[in-house]
Amino acid sequence: MRVLPSGSTALLVELEHLDEVLALYTALIDLQLEGVIDVVPAGRTILLSIDPDVTELSTVEREVRAAEPRHAARKSGELVEIPVVYDGQDLDGVAKILGCDAAEVIRRHTADEWTVAFCGFAPGFAYITSASGAWQIPRRESPRTSVPAGSVGLAGEFSGIYPQASPGGWQLIGHTEVAVFDIDREPPALLSPGTPVRFVDVGRS
Repeated sequence: MRVLPSGSTALLVELEHLDEVLALYTALIDLQLEGVIDVVPAGRTILLSIDPDVTELSTVEREVRAAEPRHAARKSGELVEIPVVYDGQDLDGVAKILGCDAAEVIRRHTADEWTVAFCGFAPGFAYITSASGAWQIPRRESPRTSVPAGSVGLAGEFSGIYPQASPGGWQLIGHTEVAVFDIDREPPALLSPGTPVRFVDVGRS
């Protein structure tokens, strides 16, 4: 673990693996450190923002280093089911990568237990990891200039849902009508770190 200042009101914690990030993030959320106003996990880091009127970076660093990671407690909140039409343009290509047919990709994707690891890229975009750890899907060699909102994709160890139309290089396996980000909803993002997710096959269009 490396703990570095990020400006005058934040600390950046660097870790080796995503599992370490999730375990420490869970511990820090449970601790509710005084003066820490935001804890933001990413693939290999955690950013902690503080209120300098309440605490100091040195104090928070000591508390972070003393925290006991909780490796067995990744999930928080209620299960979110995502109905998916598995009609993605890359579904057959993903099947080829995995050495199976499209039906088996769907079976594996819906059977696995998924949890939001962190959010980023765009508001509401969640990087969702599986309990099996069996997904390692390369990104497309040539990203698309526009991916429709609601597209469900795979990249590396993650599954994700595009909250809005945007460029992207994930392998698309389907789409959902669920709005994962809605500015008029509270909170706007449907998925947050620790949220358990289940993908549900609702047929192919």
